[in-house]
Amino acid sequence: MLYYSKGSLDATLSRDELREGLYQALDKLGRKTKVIAVPPDITRHHSQAGALTEFAWEYYHENLTDVLPSIGTHYPMSEAEIGMMFGRIPRNVFRVHDWRNGFVTLGEVPSDFVRKVSGGAVDYAIPIQVDKLLVEAKPDLILSIGQVVPHEVVGMANYNKNVFIGTGGREGINKTHFLGAAYGLERIMGRADTPVRRVLNYGAEHFAKDMPILYVLTVVDKDETGSLVVRGLFIGDDDECFNLAAALSLGVNFFMLDEPLEKVVVYLDPKEYKSTWLGNKSIYRTRMAIADGGELIVIAPGLREFGEDPGNDKIIRKYGYVGTPRILDLVNRNEDLRDNLGAAAHLIHGSSENRFSVTYCPGNITRHQIESVNFKYANIDDMIKRYDPGRLRDGFNTLPDGEKIFYVSNPALGLWAHKKRFSTD
Repeated sequence: MLYYSKGSLDATLSRDELREGLYQALDKLGRKTKVIAVPPDITRHHSQAGALTEFAWEYYHENLTDVLPSIGTHYPMSEAEIGMMFGRIPRNVFRVHDWRNGFVTLGEVPSDFVRKVSGGAVDYAIPIQVDKLLVEAKPDLILSIGQVVPHEVVGMANYNKNVFIGTGGREGINKTHFLGAAYGLERIMGRADTPVRRVLNYGAEHFAKDMPILYVLTVVDKDETGSLVVRGLFIGDDDECFNLAAALSLGVNFFMLDEPLEKVVVYLDPKEYKSTWLGNKSIYRTRMAIADGGELIVIAPGLREFGEDPGNDKIIRKYGYVGTPRILDLVNRNEDLRDNLGAAAHLIHGSSENRFSVTYCPGNITRHQIESVNFKYANIDDMIKRYDPGRLRDGFNTLPDGEKIFYVSNPALGLWAHKKRFSTD
């Protein structure tokens, strides 16, 4: 059922309108005495999920008993990050998801279904898993809050992904990520209906019907001044709110270019991007726009590591971003990769497939480390002098010496492609 729907390509929803929309939806639900909020973590700070979670706390007060950020395999949020994102919510209600041990399995999507929806790309069953708090605490409402935007694993982010992957277990996370990677990023990104989404929908229909989940979904854009604006808010308990949000997101977050780009410069905000695990959004989201032989320059002042998890970091350092055929072969021949399919998927996502070069300009990683994982390196101070994020504007820029570049200030807010490369199958 759709409880609230507001948005358009040129809408600008204020903070008060977000609060009013959420309250209108919650009023329709009636009294709730045990509410768990499941927002994203600091890596989705721009989603406005922090504000919406704070509004939910204002609405329910002590009846909002738990806030469980859907960190997936990311690091737990720090006290400073919680304060920055969630404002006045008491710290004692925040919980930390343990993707290795703190989950329960609701059921298993059979291998024949996975094989069919993937066109034979993979052939294994996938468990549907959630944080055990969402089951054992017996809540009468689970608020799944977040942003719908093009995504490299599932096609369009959020909806049931926020619960089944964001609070999921190791096997479910690994197998869904590898399913998307094996099927192909360029057949996944920017689509609401994908093999991974079908697996998650199967799980919702067969194993989670009794979970009292309400989805609170935003669509976020940048206006002509470069400021973040909310274009839509959709609230409901089934796929109608997701489909509405996905359609609007494609209108504001997907950019189809007439010709491929020779040079792209992406800036990674140090508050959000401390690893290539996250920072490679600069590659995922621009790869369909970059010309063969082109160059991607990633200015990453906060970069300090590769993986958001010590095990994943070790895998990345061992194998590097070496392209899909090589990674698929390595998976077949190496037990550590077969046992960490999420990391294998990430290595596929982060490769240019040797079609264009990727130059990282990191704040806290050495040249040797960057080059060891198959990226090029450039000094960040030199590159910031040339490509000053304070002066560049999103889109096409011409530098004083005549060099033309395409600039992206936040890759998490969009998907870029040119007509000759965007897959229509």
